[in-house]
Amino acid sequence: MASSTSISVEVDGVSYTDNVEPRLLLVQYLRERLGKTGTLIGCDTTNCGACTVHLDGVSVKSCTMFAVQADGHKVTTIEGMAQNGKLAPLQEAFHQCHALQCGFCTPGMIMQSASLLKENPHPTETEIREGLEGNLCRCTGYQNIVAAVKSVADGVEYGDSGVCVSESLTHEVAKELTDELTDDDSETAGVS
Repeated sequence: MASSTSISVEVDGVSYTDNVEPRLLLVQYLRERLGKTGTLIGCDTTNCGACTVHLDGVSVKSCTMFAVQADGHKVTTIEGMAQNGKLAPLQEAFHQCHALQCGFCTPGMIMQSASLLKENPHPTETEIREGLEGNLCRCTGYQNIVAAVKSVADGVEYGDSGVCVSESLTHEVAKELTDELTDDDSETAGVS
């Protein structure tokens, strides 16, 4: 029988003390022991980034880190991003900018994006793309992901229309999108 090691870790603001096998991966501990299933297992090799969490505020790939290495540290998962039932700005931006399709990469993308914005609050499009290089998306082509991150960096707030508008969009395009959504809402409500 494998020996166990006692760990104390804070996850999403809650302290846990558990006995774990030294070989238990952090991603397995989060998902199987704590029920933090938003942290996904994709490749088990750090290539895809679906398992990205924050350890003391720094992005780490939890599929190649042992739970015992998190002993005495603070871990934030995608579930810990929302506060008081309200989505974090990045979560809202990913939703409003349609920065997901299947959604498998989304938790890791959001966690890595948060880390990127912490290090560089006003990144260029190129810096965003470089900052997300360790996270793979097989569906979106990244354009909407970059737009979502850029919108948060630009301080975009979403109104009733939910239009994602960043510096990368011209005012004319933004106006067209807003007008189009407003027209669609009027038609839906039976107003002409």
